[in-house]
Amino acid sequence: MSTAIATVTLVVRDYDAAIAFYCDRIGFVLVADTELGGGKRWVLVAPPGGRGARLLLAQADGDAQADRVGDQTGGRVGFFLESDDFERDHEAFSARGVRFLEAPRHEAYGSVAVFEDLYGNRWDLIQPR
Repeated sequence: MSTAIATVTLVVRDYDAAIAFYCDRIGFVLVADTELGGGKRWVLVAPPGGRGARLLLAQADGDAQADRVGDQTGGRVGFFLESDDFERDHEAFSARGVRFLEAPRHEAYGSVAVFEDLYGNRWDLIQPR
């Protein structure tokens, strides 16, 4: 048997704002945007090239979900975007207005810098050694 984590849900405030951030600033592609009725949509974005998991952008439904937008991991880095060229991607993200919380670091495991998405979720941009 072969398995893989294919999709991870990210709770967002607004579908269109989240699509714009992930596609325009991070460079993801819009894989699907399907109306489900009742204001719900099936929205998938993913890094170009089809490598890695996709994000299901799920608009918060109710107060409990809305309270978790931007803090799904209690302030920890919850997502890791692996790059094959850290410097290129760091420069491109910065030029497109992505907010990095630190200067790039070069650790034993690779080059890394923490950035925030439009809601404050923390991500590592990382190029492993």
